[in-house]
Amino acid sequence: MLKRISVNQLVLGMHLKEFCGSWMEHPFWRTAFVLTDPKDIEAILSSSIKEVWIDCDKGVDVAPGESAVSEAESEAQVEAALRQVVDAQRQIAPVPAALEIERATRICLQAKQAVVSMFEEARMGNTVDVDGAKLLVEEIADSVARNPGAIISLARLKTVDDYTYMHSVAVCALMVALARQLGLDDAQTRSAGLAGLLHDLGKAVMPMAVLNKPGKLTEAEFTVIKSHPVEGHKMLLGGINVDPMALDVCLHHHEKTDGSGYPKGLKGDEISLFAKMGAVCDVYDAITSNRPYKAGWDPAESLRKMAEWTRGHFDPTVFQAFVKSIGIYPVGSLVRLSSGRIGVVVEQTAKSLTTPCVKVFYSTKSNIRIVPQVIDLSSPDINDKIATREDPAQWHFLDLNELWSGLPGAHW
Repeated sequence: MLKRISVNQLVLGMHLKEFCGSWMEHPFWRTAFVLTDPKDIEAILSSSIKEVWIDCDKGVDVAPGESAVSEAESEAQVEAALRQVVDAQRQIAPVPAALEIERATRICLQAKQAVVSMFEEARMGNTVDVDGAKLLVEEIADSVARNPGAIISLARLKTVDDYTYMHSVAVCALMVALARQLGLDDAQTRSAGLAGLLHDLGKAVMPMAVLNKPGKLTEAEFTVIKSHPVEGHKMLLGGINVDPMALDVCLHHHEKTDGSGYPKGLKGDEISLFAKMGAVCDVYDAITSNRPYKAGWDPAESLRKMAEWTRGHFDPTVFQAFVKSIGIYPVGSLVRLSSGRIGVVVEQTAKSLTTPCVKVFYSTKSNIRIVPQVIDLSSPDINDKIATREDPAQWHFLDLNELWSGLPGAHW
């Protein structure tokens, strides 16, 4: 029997099924577990969560004489009740990037901890709590709906040590944005986000010395790394009610349309739409992020290189939709305007992929920094336009990430 109770009724030995509230409101990345530590109850009581679902068949029931808020006989009823609560709380309206950055920052910080815990559980051979991961995906998807550029760009600001974990968060956000661009429905979009979050789970059991090697991998080391899709797929198969899309993307996100990928060497239509989506999102975040063996490329330059690889590597239709979802000049791209000013893209605009909002901060005519100013290139009274991409490595602007994000020394 499943019961919804007040958090004040919680006692040790109860089996928590679900929290009645947003994933951001409680301190646990997973939801289904038995309360064995008094500190867990204290953490719940100090959060904003007021009610939870417990499973009386798997743990302690409420005390005799106490009544539950409501009861349910099936998980489907609980799912429906929670969906009503979440939908009622959710107010998704487009907001400017500057407003979403703050909220997206909190999501990234908590998402990183959630993924770290998820990988640790996987390393210990424990079943991955996919239900807890779904709640995380909901928060990321909502942020993308409010402003795609915010969380997608913030997730790119990862340290070398945190790459594996924040890469999962970034690919989740990219998959959600791409699914929306492709016109997938809400359920498919959430599945795409979950697939992105779990796609690299197999790296949890890869040797750290190989995973974080600063130089080129040997043939033997590369063979080990190439096993991570199969290993991750095995882990997910051990779970309950795992989304088929997550299984597919986990196993096939390294397949290429010409058949040269792994682990199955699939090609063309043998690769599902979702695995093709995963391939594009995975590569984009990988090449724009700092890695142990190289610095990340500029977002706009990365798209240019990926366009060269499309034939044989990516599905052209999926790649084109991906570019539309993040812009030809993604947030964080360094550009030179026709006026000679250099700036960084801070937000996309609805009018055109070539007319984003740019924060200019340097004059090439005077060779000096100027007072930063945001220019909406889609505005009819603006005559300036993007003349070319610029290579950040050639300019050494140490505050480039701070300029577009507004966050001093932003990284996770």
